[in-house]
Amino acid sequence: MSETTMVQYPAPEPPAFLFDLDGTLVDSVYQHVIAWRTALAAMGIDLAVWRIHRRIGMSGGLFVSALMRETGLELSAEEVEEIQRRHAEEYLRQHDSVRPLPGAPELLRALTERGVKWAIATSGRAETARTALGILGLPEDTPMVTRDQVRHAKPDPDLFLAAAAHLGVDPRGAMVVGDSVWDLLAARRAGALGVGVLSGGYGRDELERTGAYRVYRDTGDMLDRLDELGIRRPGPAASR
Repeated sequence: MSETTMVQYPAPEPPAFLFDLDGTLVDSVYQHVIAWRTALAAMGIDLAVWRIHRRIGMSGGLFVSALMRETGLELSAEEVEEIQRRHAEEYLRQHDSVRPLPGAPELLRALTERGVKWAIATSGRAETARTALGILGLPEDTPMVTRDQVRHAKPDPDLFLAAAAHLGVDPRGAMVVGDSVWDLLAARRAGALGVGVLSGGYGRDELERTGAYRVYRDTGDMLDRLDELGIRRPGPAASR
């Protein structure tokens, strides 16, 4: 009986990971919801919390535009800017209550140890988003793209395209990890594979309908199942 010989071919690079921030790595979705509600109330706009939650993940400008469309309100550019400013101030007041989501620091550390490239891409502006680096125990030079750095935020693909460019990878070989339909729609438009997490309040069915290849409870659950995403554990088992 002849022996089977291994075919020689270039080893593939592991996929890069492009992470959303709020609701994916840090438990901050509801702080953002309350901050938006407070900012709107200060301008005399009363909006139900659930309606605000459905728009978290968009940029502030798109959020307010959607609000105007749904409520029939007319706001000037100055009023829109004022609402966004008040939101940022209120969110920063709640900063001390924001925590890492289960497994997030450990997942990022595991990817780094295995030589997997990753970056954060968020619809938040740098003023609020970069405060999460300390919460996650990450250095200031962590690869992060914020709303301030691109022309359009989610559901446009710009944030993920910019994050992939920052890492020097093709977005078509990357995986986007996010908690909202806006993340997964942007991932699809960027040509990346979408991975959903339930830690931001969206349901499994919604995430799968928007294109999630896999849906995990949170980043801790994802860490335990990295082999499903092509990231093998180091050691002898990695070859199987």
